[in-house]
Amino acid sequence: MVDSGVPEFAHVERDDLDRAMRALAASGAPLLCHAELSGPIERAATLLSGRDPRAYSTYLASRPREAEDAAIALLVELCRATGARVHVVHLSSSDALATVRRAKDEGLPFSAETTPHYLHLEAERIPAGATDFKCAPPIREGANREALWGGLARGDLDMVVSDHSPCTPALKRREEGDFGAAWGGIASLQLGLSITWTEARRRGHSLVELARWCAEGPAELAGLARKKGRIAPGFDADLVWFEPDTSRVVRPEALLHRHPVTPYLGEELFGVVTKTMVRGQVVFDAAAPTPVPAPSGALILGRH
Repeated sequence: MVDSGVPEFAHVERDDLDRAMRALAASGAPLLCHAELSGPIERAATLLSGRDPRAYSTYLASRPREAEDAAIALLVELCRATGARVHVVHLSSSDALATVRRAKDEGLPFSAETTPHYLHLEAERIPAGATDFKCAPPIREGANREALWGGLARGDLDMVVSDHSPCTPALKRREEGDFGAAWGGIASLQLGLSITWTEARRRGHSLVELARWCAEGPAELAGLARKKGRIAPGFDADLVWFEPDTSRVVRPEALLHRHPVTPYLGEELFGVVTKTMVRGQVVFDAAAPTPVPAPSGALILGRH
């Protein structure tokens, strides 16, 4: 719903959304939306001229909560008008939680997710020029993070999704430290379960809740709730061997994605995955590393 910065990935306006949602309504397939409107962002840009581009506070002010809150309110309005199923991806503004909650209370087919970085990081602790922390919507203040945890516990937020967005070190503009020019995205796929669990256990949440946020919720959104997301007879054996009380420090050499660019380097995280199984086939074993097997996925159609 806002310029992505990638020319081949254009944004959509209200009329585009209305047409798409009316087309999708009959199928039950969800419309997934990056919820930020350009108006508040453009107004913020006029006020930030001359501010230090290396200061995280400058970048945070350039993506105001209003942009996200107004976009989510618009999505609720269109959801009500069209009956289409709508899902907000990577929600960061806790101010929007009340809007999501009212949509759910109204019985609208409306859902939302957040990400490990919004549940773990906080704006006040991001150093100047540390562009590894840049993402959109932005990482907000510590109080906002705590409010997101409250929304997750209440069910305002339905799931936690990685929002994995890797890039080369050059795209992060580390030497310049310019938040405005750097690639916006955080690589967290490998670490997401540990990040979420580290914060969840600190707040007294259980592994049952973790499984609901990270497995059951996404399976339901994808229309796969009858085959994935739970450990039950007849379900695909998609499993992880997980040590919840073991911690490890994030080191670049342990990262399996191509470029070790992540804001979590040096952090101690609880919850270590020692083995991963996909439909009964072991694809990762920390005790006996082997090459990842050839892709063995199956095309899935018509699940919604």
